[in-house]
Amino acid sequence: MTIASNAAPRPEPSPLRRNRDFNVFWLGQALSVLGGSISLLALPLLVLEATGSVVQMGILTVISGATGIGTGMFAGYVVDRVDRRRLMIVCDLTRAVLLGVVPFVWWAAGPKIWLLYVLTALTAVLRTLFDVAYVTAVPRLVRTEDLTAANGRLMGTFALGTLLGPVAAGLLAASVGANWALAVDGATFLVSAASLGWVRFTRAADGDPADRAGAKRAAGSGTGVLREVFVVGFRFLWTHPLLRPLTVLLTLLTFVTMGATDLLIYRIRHDLGRDAATLGYVIAVSGIGAIAAAAAAGALRRIFGFGTCWLASVAMIGAGIVVTGVSSSVPVIAVLAAVFMFGITLAGVSSMTLRQQVTPDHLLGRVTSAFWTVHNASGPVGAAVLTVLAARHGVPAVSLACGAFCLLILGAGLLSPLRGRRGGDPSASGTASGKPVAGSPADPADRAPAVEPEPPCRPRP
Repeated sequence: MTIASNAAPRPEPSPLRRNRDFNVFWLGQALSVLGGSISLLALPLLVLEATGSVVQMGILTVISGATGIGTGMFAGYVVDRVDRRRLMIVCDLTRAVLLGVVPFVWWAAGPKIWLLYVLTALTAVLRTLFDVAYVTAVPRLVRTEDLTAANGRLMGTFALGTLLGPVAAGLLAASVGANWALAVDGATFLVSAASLGWVRFTRAADGDPADRAGAKRAAGSGTGVLREVFVVGFRFLWTHPLLRPLTVLLTLLTFVTMGATDLLIYRIRHDLGRDAATLGYVIAVSGIGAIAAAAAAGALRRIFGFGTCWLASVAMIGAGIVVTGVSSSVPVIAVLAAVFMFGITLAGVSSMTLRQQVTPDHLLGRVTSAFWTVHNASGPVGAAVLTVLAARHGVPAVSLACGAFCLLILGAGLLSPLRGRRGGDPSASGTASGKPVAGSPADPADRAPAVEPEPPCRPRP
């Protein structure tokens, strides 16, 4: 099944406010994100209830992370080869069944810890496939000039869901049990699948005939398939003049940011001796920063361009890590945690929009998958290093070192093509009209070569 079978051709999408398809998609995903946030707390609670072991909870986290990274290696290939809307619906329906069966197993046979491990692995695979397809779907729903605003809405919804989800999970676990909280999450996936059934995606360009022929030859060759899965997305990232420095710098930044939450928790609970309620207050305030960034991302991108927004985000992230690590004032820590989350969210919206704008549709799944795999791989390593150093040298010292590291990343960014008021912004490079110009990010000369190296690739139209 080819990507082109997603939907029949239809006119250019309406402006975002009157875009029925995007709004249905957005509302369906809002409920799904809330449900997913419920599971983030309900699953560890079930493990703790069944085993009483924090080690078993850690194993669950490792299974989820490792399976997600492993799936990310091939998720883009799958997304670029099938009908994306149908793939997302199948992922939603399958997750609904998997989560919905847990309370009945608990009722009939009692707690089964092995079931949670299997459930975690399967849902991680489905979540990764869905998330890659989700990113590639947005450009099919909105106009190019609305991409940043659309991604901002989706990111804001995610931030709000991650705030409300744990609260809802706690209430459900206290009233009906953590196993039934998972079933509620399953029901939200049914709503998501139903909403996707109402959404129409625009048809993407068919792409260069040489690319389609190369893909067919690759499908019949084991080596070709391996190239399709592992090489094409990475090669596009490395050969693109904007995505290459962005990928490298974001990989370095992720090394610091994934462990920043652990440093914050340790600082408040251990160093300052505050209770869990205070920690919850700080995290809630930080969520406000994420929501504010999601709402403002579209306007900021239009005014300042991609380069300025992304590099400013790095500065905000560094400042947030430093102040939350050295300050002894909880209100100050809460405000700078919000600044940190504002930077993280603005950077995420900006980078995702850039990839959607400069990547050909038939490569978007593999490029997204490769991008996530590369920069997320440094996160667990960074988290382990930062927490070990914090235990030995204290959070303030490690936070200052992280701030200096962010400063170096910012300096490297200023020396890269990302610099400048409009650095890296396709809308300022001749693509706003949909017609790329020479030297712009969407210039065919900057795109990845065809899958097959021979005959020599031709520029895509």
